[in-house]
Amino acid sequence: MIDETLIASLGVTDADAEELLAGLDRSDEGINMDTLLGDDVEQLQPGKLIKGKIIGMAGDDVVVEVGLKSEGLIHKEEFQGMEIRVGDTIDVLLESLEGEGGVIQLSRRKAERLINWQRLIDTTAEGDEVEGTVMRKIKGGLLVDIGVPVFLPASQVDIRRPHDIGEFIGRRIRAQILKIDTERRNIVISRRKLIEEERAAAKSRLLETIKEGDIVEGTIKNIADFGVFVDLGGIDGLLHITDMSWGRVNHPSEMVKVDQKLEVKILNIDYEKEKIALGLKQKESSPWEAIEAKYPVGSRLSGEVVSIMSYGAFVRIEDGVEGLVHISEMSWTRRINHPSEVVDVGQNVDVVVLEIDKNKQEISLGMKQTEVNPWELVGEKYPPGTVIEGEVRNLANYGAFVEIEPGIDGLLHVTDMSWTKKITHPNEMVKKGDVLQCVILEVDQEKQRISLGLKQLTEDPWVEAIPGAYKPGMVVRGHITKITNFGVFVELEDDLEGLLHISELADHKVENPQDVVKSGDEVDVKILRVDTVERKIGLSLKRAQWGDTSGSEGGGGDNYDFGGGPDKPRSGGMGDHGALGTDKISF
Repeated sequence: MIDETLIASLGVTDADAEELLAGLDRSDEGINMDTLLGDDVEQLQPGKLIKGKIIGMAGDDVVVEVGLKSEGLIHKEEFQGMEIRVGDTIDVLLESLEGEGGVIQLSRRKAERLINWQRLIDTTAEGDEVEGTVMRKIKGGLLVDIGVPVFLPASQVDIRRPHDIGEFIGRRIRAQILKIDTERRNIVISRRKLIEEERAAAKSRLLETIKEGDIVEGTIKNIADFGVFVDLGGIDGLLHITDMSWGRVNHPSEMVKVDQKLEVKILNIDYEKEKIALGLKQKESSPWEAIEAKYPVGSRLSGEVVSIMSYGAFVRIEDGVEGLVHISEMSWTRRINHPSEVVDVGQNVDVVVLEIDKNKQEISLGMKQTEVNPWELVGEKYPPGTVIEGEVRNLANYGAFVEIEPGIDGLLHVTDMSWTKKITHPNEMVKKGDVLQCVILEVDQEKQRISLGLKQLTEDPWVEAIPGAYKPGMVVRGHITKITNFGVFVELEDDLEGLLHISELADHKVENPQDVVKSGDEVDVKILRVDTVERKIGLSLKRAQWGDTSGSEGGGGDNYDFGGGPDKPRSGGMGDHGALGTDKISF
């Protein structure tokens, strides 16, 4: 017998059941269930798309009837964006015939995707353009919903790879299909390729229409230290930092930001390399056009220090116009090692225009010219012969710098320190910080130099004292201070030396002076000559021993050679101690 419960579950009426049973073969083979259910058995297979009818709600689930009184539940989230109405027929995917509690498991979302997939396969091909919404970020790229989920690799998101591709989540994008894998139901798309093709077409159109001098609008796409790249619609142009403003720009980000719309001027087009140079400041006239008339040489101005370099400071006169105050033009008298000793960035200073080069857009400025040049008064205040008192501020190999007044120094040369003493370095006479009295020897106002003398405070001993005390023909005693290959130096008194030439050591030829005398020996020598012009005294050892007077004034000593050679010293120095002073004469 047929189970009546089974018949009832199939949704067959009593009259229909009787008619059906009446026509069935009651042979030993029994009742054929496939004949009873017909095609409905094939439709109720997991993985199949079937039609369902909404018959009601059960909490958050939609109750769907799929025939034969079988019911399934679908969570209402799968109907997002769709109005749920009882009686509507929908496509569903049969996932399982035996769900929890005997309820059939259905999915409207999967059914929709399966339908969309088939529709996509039927209507599109690789290379076609599609549009969809970025769903989420996955490994290696983004998942995009174009009716079915498709993969957008990170490298294909944009022409320049974004810093964070997650920025695209939720955005509606257009892309091109790169690959369709029907077996794996996988599609790869590229937004980059679509953009590149569109830009290539736009670039071609743009290069045909624009020309140098045109004012065009673009979008800032990238900012670098040297400038910004502006998308003109198919091609990027470079707006260099030097073409952004007539004024000083430290970094392009001070003026623009990414994605900003900007009007620029076409400066140059390289059609072969497809490069475009843009300008922003060129939209306005250059402030340098009438610079010479606006700021004539000699005019006094006020400006702000905007930059400090080792060689000077840049002062902004107006937007786009800066001048350089060289370090040498900052003070008449002060020795400046670095401009920061005088000015600071942001400080307002008074300057005078010294020179303008309109072609190079350069202006030379001076700060010291706003004040009276003290050197113009130095010649009147300190004529030659004036005795001044000052502090030794610095020492050099050739002399000492003495401060005459704040900012004005004079040079005391080593040759002007002593009438008689040989001075090789000024520290033998003075040291830094000493306060000295000196005589003004010369004032060079043009070169801003003052020459000082120390020895000139006393009389020159070579005028009277030395010629009076040492006369040719006299025999005097001294001691050997230095031996050279050309002769011997003999100190006659403090800081006064004479030269005993090698030819005057003995009556025979002497190859080495040390064979005759030794350093420190006391010797009697004869004065052959006193030369007040050359400040030298010539001596003879052999003539002192012989008592020879031929070297006296007017005698053979007039032809005496005072020696020479690479070690021959020179004269200098002065002193006032004893008959000849504390300093010595040298040759």
